Amino acid sequence: MSIENWIITEKHNSGVMSLTMNCAPVNALTSSNLMYLYNLLGDLEKDRSVHALVVNSSFKVFSAGINLKDAKDFTSDQQTLMVKGLNFAFSKLFQFPKPVIVAAEGAAIAGGFFFILTSDYRVGGAKSMYGLAEARVGVDFPKPLLEIAKSVLSAADLRRLMQSGNPINSKQALTSGIIDEIVDTGEAFNRALIVAEDYSNIPKKTYSRIKRQVRGVSIDKINELMKNNSGVPVDGWYGDETRAAMDAMLK
Repeated sequence: MSIENWIITEKHNSGVMSLTMNCAPVNALTSSNLMYLYNLLGDLEKDRSVHALVVNSSFKVFSAGINLKDAKDFTSDQQTLMVKGLNFAFSKLFQFPKPVIVAAEGAAIAGGFFFILTSDYRVGGAKSMYGLAEARVGVDFPKPLLEIAKSVLSAADLRRLMQSGNPINSKQALTSGIIDEIVDTGEAFNRALIVAEDYSNIPKKTYSRIKRQVRGVSIDKINELMKNNSGVPVDGWYGDETRAAMDAMLK
């Protein structure tokens, strides 16, 4: 087991590597930890001993996304760094050529929900909640992340989740196909390891090619967007409503 930065890495049977988010208390996303994840994924992609990934959390919350207490006071430069971190990390995870299994107990909200959307198989807990709260906090979706959401969510789910900003529970997520199964509380990680071990037995190059076939159109769009200043809006991320909306969410 290795603990570096905010992620605990551990090797398991059949070349499965677990990435356990360990940024107390809710795995809030920062520009620095997102870039750390991006670089880690680059290393794991090249590591031939790693055949599949399992992403999970050390805490009851899977990931609550950005820390609004900090984000509401972001400077323009900090906003740019955050958008770059989101775009780099989740674009990399979305096109990671090996199987990515997620064990998502607890809440996966806003940026934290993109760990679900970028994965290949999703194990949820009975009390899990999932959502895209960006509308409620007054920020638009970075274009590469929007492309990810559009590629994996149905039109109806995209409309409900993105335009309402309200979360759904695990049963609703299962019905929509957002997660693949629900397990008892405390069992998601063990189940995800079993799924990852099964996926790791698929011929490696074949899996990578098929994953690229499934996601290729979206990956090409994302990579084109990333050429344009890493997908960062030229006029800034926050609008004139953002800080007030974030303050309202914190009350």
